[in-house]
Amino acid sequence: MDFLRPASWEEALAAKAEHPTAVPIAGGTDVMVEINFDHRRPEYLLDLNRVAELSEWSVGEETVQLGASVPYTQIMEELRTELPGLALASHTVASPQIRNRGGVGGNLGTASPAGDAHPALLAADCEVEVESVRGSRLIPIDDFYTGVKRNALAADELIKSVHIKKADGPQQYSKVGTRNAMVIAVCAFGIALHPETRTVRTGIGSAAPTPIRAKAAEEFLNAALDEGGFWDSKKIITPSIAKQFAELASGAANPIDDVRGTANYRRHAVGIMARRTLGWTWESYRGNGRSTEGVA
Repeated sequence: MDFLRPASWEEALAAKAEHPTAVPIAGGTDVMVEINFDHRRPEYLLDLNRVAELSEWSVGEETVQLGASVPYTQIMEELRTELPGLALASHTVASPQIRNRGGVGGNLGTASPAGDAHPALLAADCEVEVESVRGSRLIPIDDFYTGVKRNALAADELIKSVHIKKADGPQQYSKVGTRNAMVIAVCAFGIALHPETRTVRTGIGSAAPTPIRAKAAEEFLNAALDEGGFWDSKKIITPSIAKQFAELASGAANPIDDVRGTANYRRHAVGIMARRTLGWTWESYRGNGRSTEGVA
């Protein structure tokens, strides 16, 4: 196994172009586990730790440009207001040591359906900025996941940053695991209210071959909130609406049985999380706040 260590982004792109099979490594929290268990033995490792741009972030008028290697700890501490759903998801990532090393770019590159960041990214809405020596492009998050641990990157492309819409309303994230820390999600659910467009977006993790949105549930809830005048009145969402939303979210899941949980349990849990997170975010919206508590 050869180790490539570019000193700049341009050098990294050139190295990836010359060695398309090279596996990028920054935090290493996914790659090193696979190597240690001999599940993966790449010909080249492409170390990106000296590329400063990947650890930078900036807040614009409408979006946050988050470098691929910005650690989860920094998201939790400095971007809770702009990215509350992702900050909550970051809290559930492994241990403090892993949160100090791992970043969203690693989750996206691995594209595991159990990646903790995916439901929050789907719910918030974002674009993934990727680049090669041929140029750069933005991939909408809805188009990024193409299969089990597969993404839309070309062989010579690297993830540079993620352009995430700033929260204009409450966001929430919920994760079920076999214990309270250092655990891969049995399933996870993210939700974001977007009052400016009067829409709700969701994200489901570890309950389908790829991270997904519960689109039928979103469409139902968007129509119910609009027709019932909920956005203006801020009245309590009726139990029947919450129940239907939860059932549709559960129906969007396409899980498997494995050592962490059965498919039936995952479907049931997704529905429970959908109902609870809807309640938390709506109560926060009624109070004109942005929810940053209540992870279950």
